[in-house]
Amino acid sequence: MAEHRSTVDIAAAPERVFEYLVTAAGITAWMGDWARVEPTPGGEFAVNIAGYGARGTFLEVDRPRRVTVSWGFEGSDTLPPGASTVSFELSETADGTRLEVIHTDLPEGEVAGHVGGWEHFVPRLALAATGQILPPDSWTPRP
Repeated sequence: MAEHRSTVDIAAAPERVFEYLVTAAGITAWMGDWARVEPTPGGEFAVNIAGYGARGTFLEVDRPRRVTVSWGFEGSDTLPPGASTVSFELSETADGTRLEVIHTDLPEGEVAGHVGGWEHFVPRLALAATGQILPPDSWTPRP
């Protein structure tokens, strides 16, 4: 199993960035077109991204420092719902927040697609959290 890490500095306070990880409106501002979330341990985490249903549960919600969810896709044999783990770790900086996204337990065949996804979505999160209105997302996974 593989791991991928992405880091970005965001010119917004951790409390603000945190809301973009735990609310449906926040999540869909930067990733996906629909979300249903219950940000408590054991609560539902569901986001539709480019026609794919990412599904899992919230494993940890430590406001405003960390959000960890299980992650997988409806109908996938290689990465079913809840099969991997995504942690969003926030730390305060002089200019706002450093966000590190850590995706673990990825099957080798899923790494490239998820690296491409996080490389696309993490910068969108940084823009959304600073109040920018982003155009609808046209991202599609790499084959």
